[in-house]
Amino acid sequence: MNLVRNFALGVTTATLVRYTWSSVYGDRYPSSYAVCTTGNGTIYTVDETNPTAECISVRDSRLVAVGSRDSLDIASGAVPVYETKPGSIIVPGLSDAHAHILEYGWKMQLVLDGSNSIEEIISRIKGYLRSHPEVADDPTTFIQGMGWDQNRWMSKQFPTADDLSNDPELAGKYIVLARVDGHASWVSKPVLELMVASGKIPEGIDGGEIIRDENGVPTDRTPAQVADYFKIAMHDALEVGLTSIHDAGGEDRYIDFFKEMADVGKLPIRIYWMRAGPSLNDIDGWNEIKPLIDYGRNGKFNMRGVKLFMDGALGSWGASLLEPYSDNNSTSGLFTTEPEQMRKKIEQVWRHGWQVNVHAIGDRANHVVLNVFEDIHSEEPGFVTENRPRIEHSQIMTLDDLKRSGRLGIINSVQPTHATSDMGYAESRLGPQRIKGAYAYKTLLRSVRLSCLTAKAYFRRYSRVDVLPLGSDFPIEGINPLLGFHAAVSRLSVDGDSPHGPGGWYPSEALTRAEALKGMTLDPAYASFSERELGSLEKGKKADFIVLDQDIMRVDMNKVLSTKVEATIIDGEVLYGGIRPRGTSSFDISFLVQEATRLQDRVLGYFFR
Repeated sequence: MNLVRNFALGVTTATLVRYTWSSVYGDRYPSSYAVCTTGNGTIYTVDETNPTAECISVRDSRLVAVGSRDSLDIASGAVPVYETKPGSIIVPGLSDAHAHILEYGWKMQLVLDGSNSIEEIISRIKGYLRSHPEVADDPTTFIQGMGWDQNRWMSKQFPTADDLSNDPELAGKYIVLARVDGHASWVSKPVLELMVASGKIPEGIDGGEIIRDENGVPTDRTPAQVADYFKIAMHDALEVGLTSIHDAGGEDRYIDFFKEMADVGKLPIRIYWMRAGPSLNDIDGWNEIKPLIDYGRNGKFNMRGVKLFMDGALGSWGASLLEPYSDNNSTSGLFTTEPEQMRKKIEQVWRHGWQVNVHAIGDRANHVVLNVFEDIHSEEPGFVTENRPRIEHSQIMTLDDLKRSGRLGIINSVQPTHATSDMGYAESRLGPQRIKGAYAYKTLLRSVRLSCLTAKAYFRRYSRVDVLPLGSDFPIEGINPLLGFHAAVSRLSVDGDSPHGPGGWYPSEALTRAEALKGMTLDPAYASFSERELGSLEKGKKADFIVLDQDIMRVDMNKVLSTKVEATIIDGEVLYGGIRPRGTSSFDISFLVQEATRLQDRVLGYFFR
């Protein structure tokens, strides 16, 4: 460990080592400054009245001017001026409208994504144990991982406990492995035995199924583990340009941790927290916790949404459909909450002052949720504009419900990488007709735009019903938001292919680059009640922006995923990377030191948290 520390120190020459969120420049950035693009670089503001600019001016945590060099009087030298490298661009800080922060850090322990067989997963587990002898040598430790997907395997069958126990190195160990979508768990025999002994393995479960052959036990996370998972997620999020994350369904037991981080100023990224929904029996006790708005030293923690679950996921045949699955006509999926119970939950959560956010993937699940939203809207016309109800995923809808969603002005929070991850099997699950209403992002956006045509200009400008917030659902998908940008615009895998060829999977549902960028900036801001503060680069808004090393709005789509984040700035503070003073050469030694410090931060972050 000392060797690692010494190596990190040596790389950065004589730079002071501090594991913080700030870049090598640290406090060398003044409270007031301007940033300008150079060469053919552009600032994309996502402000429809002023879509591009050359420079932005920052004072403390806010933008005080956005425009050309002349309009900002850059030449006067009134404030220090920083410049991007030629060709680099500036965009508003990117938001992930649906993610899971602590689960991301937890998943990084043992990543199973991309495994093509049970044998490969077993090999990864054994490799993990060899690199973590403290886990291998402790028979009481639970081995936990995430990311397996039986659809990638030849058999397409769910795995069993025997598959884990048959390997002599794994026999007798407690193993809990979450499926890639988080809606199924694969456990070892010792875990099953523990569940039986504790009376926690019922014949069946509401809203789910226990798969048996013919003849997870959860463990509390320690405070140290929670802090560790948090730091991993924050570090990786800043590195890919995320300035805001909507945590979809955080457990109440972690609220105090996030409040403490906010209180002491250790919340680098803005977090919009959706509480996991209550049971009907405990709505009064659950409501003892009240919403939080702009909480903490820097006002970065907001908690005013509630996440409810209507059904499961498509990959595990758990999404609730109106008709049986095309590739398994014995099932139409599962409701995790019965319709009447969901109606009561939505009404109670809403009347207690919380935004309603409902997970719905199948067309039946979405139909039920839209019915409830429409009934409330008919009785309380302010429900949609004031509460801003959201459907999380909106993955499969009937064509009529796609139109109805737009007519009602419901926020559909979608994840474009789910489309490209599922496109290999989605049509076999749904058939040629239902697939027309699946992952239909352009249709969803078009339907809400049509509803806007009859709205007043003020409503269109400030209520922004023409929104389609984009997220990743990380750790189910990758944390890099450019993966979602690429998927939304190209409808292609990261390898550039699709079941329909290089033109994309159902390309008519692709978004434009401008729509995708808005879906990752201004739309999530509206979905979290913060569009007057965040989401676009406008005078008076928060100075949250990022610098990218190439123009994602113009380069070939096959180059988008090679784009690197050069700097992540939140509240005017550079928290990742750096920007150079005007007149500094691109090859100035400080930038070499900066790159070395990025490596140092990553090494020290993982070894000395």
